[in-house]
Amino acid sequence: MIIAVVDGLGGGIGSQIVSGLKEALSGDVEIWALGTNPVATANMIKAGANRGASGENAICYTLRSVDLITGPLGIVLANSMMGEVTPRIAEATASSQAVKILLPIEICGVEMVGAKKEPLPHLIKKLVKRIEEIVRTGG
Repeated sequence: MIIAVVDGLGGGIGSQIVSGLKEALSGDVEIWALGTNPVATANMIKAGANRGASGENAICYTLRSVDLITGPLGIVLANSMMGEVTPRIAEATASSQAVKILLPIEICGVEMVGAKKEPLPHLIKKLVKRIEEIVRTGG
């Protein structure tokens, strides 16, 4: 299984996701860091991602080859992360056939009604646990 972790800006959220996934999952799973910029990608690779690529074209191209996509909600919102998530990245992410497990964090003025507001570390633990379930059971 190939899991894409998509993040931008400094890659802080993506790095925490990568770290949690590396700790929870076996070596059968590959984690690919897809950063909207080289700094985000580098930080996710430092956290343990197997491979990494940066920029709009790399993200859009690579998302066609993965089984699961994860990251903050903003990766499906055009112009989020201070404009780093381009409309093309948002469309490629949302249109991908891969399973998407996203963090419901408020971003770009979008609030998820009904989503319990929790500290980011708690959300990342829940995200990692859900991905672990998917990897183990296939769904």
